[in-house]
Amino acid sequence: MPTSLPNQATEGEGARTISYAYKASLISSAHQFELTDAGLSWKIGRRSGVWPYADIASIRLSYRPMSMQARRFRADIARAGGGRIAILSTTWQTVSLMTPQDQGYRAFIAELHRRMRAAGSKASLIGGIGTVTYATAVVMLTLLAIAMIGLLARALATSEFTGALFLVGISVWFAWTIGGFIKRNRPRRYSFDALPETLLP
Repeated sequence: MPTSLPNQATEGEGARTISYAYKASLISSAHQFELTDAGLSWKIGRRSGVWPYADIASIRLSYRPMSMQARRFRADIARAGGGRIAILSTTWQTVSLMTPQDQGYRAFIAELHRRMRAAGSKASLIGGIGTVTYATAVVMLTLLAIAMIGLLARALATSEFTGALFLVGISVWFAWTIGGFIKRNRPRRYSFDALPETLLP
């Protein structure tokens, strides 16, 4: 039976150490992270390091669903002077099972922001996808909506009610999935005191 990766808080000599881990793929080793007194400690395969909280240059939170897991969130963290790591809210357990780790991910990300603020961080806090990518997605979604409306009108005009019903079903599904992705990932800035709820599980 698959078991979850350890995501927990432990008491140390100073502030408590909070850990989080996930597997990005079934065959990869676990990506392991800890919030320590010294900073954000990470280990990915053979690579490892500790980034002082004040050295973190930016955090981007986004919603990244996949076909096997609709509730999937991501934090991209960059360090001043170079270096970037990603933290995902899901982990692979079997060839067909990607498991959400909502509580552990949310607690880890919230505590990371708290410690960065306490360290006097000046990091850029960004929510959603890039502005250009978002604008392109909105334009494509608008063009697709116009095309779907045209096809629906044609189907109704020619009494193709089965086709019209199919188009309505596709439109509802598309609005639910793609529309939700676009809405959650609207580009924005946020503060340490107000993390974007739509980009956290």
